[in-house]
Amino acid sequence: MKTLFFATAVLVASLATPFAHAGDEVLLEEARKVATSLPPKMLAVLQEEIDKSGPAGAIPVCKDMAPKMAGKVLQETGWKVRRVSLKVRNEARAIPDEWEKAALEDFDKRAAAGEPPARLEKGEKVGSEYRYVKALPVQPLCLNCHGSADQISDAVKSVLKEHYPNDRATGYSEGQIRGAISVRKPL
Repeated sequence: MKTLFFATAVLVASLATPFAHAGDEVLLEEARKVATSLPPKMLAVLQEEIDKSGPAGAIPVCKDMAPKMAGKVLQETGWKVRRVSLKVRNEARAIPDEWEKAALEDFDKRAAAGEPPARLEKGEKVGSEYRYVKALPVQPLCLNCHGSADQISDAVKSVLKEHYPNDRATGYSEGQIRGAISVRKPL
């Protein structure tokens, strides 16, 4: 009887594992889709505003419009979206929690070892929610506000100082990890 019970338990465990992984894979794909939907939209709006009012005039796109766009994603999908970074510009919105910080630090190590930043991601169940982060590599457009001191115009520096007196989000070069897009959804 013990042997039958043990064999049944092993069979049930082996059958349950693929279903658990299949559920995780569905969540990963859903999270990935949500996370990758926002940055291209934001970059398009940012470029449009830069074309109209220059880099200094486009700062509100990242400051004000990005959170509104993230709120719209939450309403449409149930996934909470935010941008986080180890070098924070917006202390009210972008400070990573411990899970996000560990993922960002891991991304930096993996990028230093040669992994392409655009491919860095992490997704898993954490407590009663599914969490996912995807690295945000610096695009050429980002250097207007996040580049080295000699790349950032005086007008941009002035606006940044006004809105972000404790800004640490400069000194980047193209392709470096600026931060991550972080999404989470209750299970």
